Amino acid sequence: MGEPLLFIPGLMQDARAFLPQIVALGRHHAAQVYLPVQDSVERMSEEALRHAPPRFALIGHGLGGEVALDILRRAPERVSRLVLLATDPLAEPAQQAAQREARMVAAQAGRLKAAIAEDVPASALADTPDRPEVLALMQDMALGLGEGVYLRQCRALQRRPDQQRTLRRATVPALFLAGLADTLLPLRRHEFARDLMPSSALKPIPQAGHLPMLEAPEAVTAAIEGFLAGPMILR
Repeated sequence: MGEPLLFIPGLMQDARAFLPQIVALGRHHAAQVYLPVQDSVERMSEEALRHAPPRFALIGHGLGGEVALDILRRAPERVSRLVLLATDPLAEPAQQAAQREARMVAAQAGRLKAAIAEDVPASALADTPDRPEVLALMQDMALGLGEGVYLRQCRALQRRPDQQRTLRRATVPALFLAGLADTLLPLRRHEFARDLMPSSALKPIPQAGHLPMLEAPEAVTAAIEGFLAGPMILR
């Protein structure tokens, strides 16, 4: 068996967000999923580390990527490799935090479905025949987790730490995966994060937007498989 894998889904996602990768990679790696439901990234990373293997490869999306970066900050010796999808290393700007606050108010008023539709709109995904199905899954995962998880995760995103220093200091091999149709976190932000990290690479994913692991599961799985089997020094 290869190195253990720790998957951390993003905002209002459960293990189904990474199901294609878990099934494919689980043939050769012990796979574990951590659902981040605390009200701060720091609490999430602390809890994840308590339940994680002694050493593991990290795979995170969005909020899950933020937690992965904080795990790397706390315990770099325990992380063998890092894969980040749609992950912003910067703290949330005030304007975005205010917009998120409005969605939180909507969720508290019983409009969680509408709030999620604003968090991940159709325009943030690639215009493919599978887009309605991916959006429906996103809604199903979110409604299953419920308003309480949404409010805590949103608060964590509003307060998330700036992780630029973590990236600069990191020596672990890292792979950034960017959906080319992602309007929430465009390619240039992924390039910015990659350039901060000494041992990293960026792979754009065609025909995918903000949820590449669901929009283009085979391409994402192949990229991760190649990365896990590749050299420990990328550049």
